[in-house]
Amino acid sequence: MKCTLCYSTTNLFYEYNERGLAYHQCTTCNSVLLDPAHYLRPEQEKAHYLTHENDVNDPGYQQFVSPIVKAVMNNQVLTEKGLDFGSGTGPVITKLLKDANYDITTYDPFFDANPLALTNTYNYIICSEVMEHFHNPHEEFKVLSSLLNKSGNLYCMTQLYHEGIDFKTWRYKNDPTHTIFYHADAISYMTGEFGFSSSFIDGKLIVLNK
Repeated sequence: MKCTLCYSTTNLFYEYNERGLAYHQCTTCNSVLLDPAHYLRPEQEKAHYLTHENDVNDPGYQQFVSPIVKAVMNNQVLTEKGLDFGSGTGPVITKLLKDANYDITTYDPFFDANPLALTNTYNYIICSEVMEHFHNPHEEFKVLSSLLNKSGNLYCMTQLYHEGIDFKTWRYKNDPTHTIFYHADAISYMTGEFGFSSSFIDGKLIVLNK
C-alpha cells in the first residue's frame, strides 16, 4: 500500500494475527498505518464514538485537553476566530474557550456536520485526538491548511509513534477507529507540504504555524 499521508511506499510492519489486522510503515515519513482493508464502515465508526463518555463538565476530561487549551490562550486573542475540527460528542475545548470569551465554532463530520463552518477561514484550528482517525490524511490536512489565514495556527493532539514504543503492547493502537500513527518525521513532512513555516512538538501537543 501507499502511505495515506505522503504517498510513499510502505513495508509490512505488524500483523495483529488474533484480529486479522495488518499495519504498514511508510518508508519516508515513518508513520504506521492500518491497512485500509480493515477500516471501519462509517456507521461502525460513529457507533464506536457514541460509546465514549465525553462529559464537558468532567474535570478529568478538561485536564486531558488542557495542553491545547493553554496553548490557544497563550497564543491567540479573544477577537480571533477559531474552529474546533472534529469536536465530537462532547466539545470540551470549545466549552472551555467559550467560557473564557473566545470566538470559536465547531465542526464534526458525524455529530456537527455544518458545511458553513468549512466555508470560512480562521486564525486557529483545533484538531484534538482527531488526526489519528483520518482515512485520507493528505487531503484532510490540505483542507485544514486552506481554512487557516496566512498567519494561522493549527493545534493538534495525538500520540506520536516512535521507535522506543513496543507496538504489540501499545494501547493506543487498540482503538479500532485509529488508522494512522504519525512519526515526528511526518510532522516535518506536513510542515513543508501544507504551507506551514514551522512546527512544534511537546509530548502529545503538536502546533503547526503558517
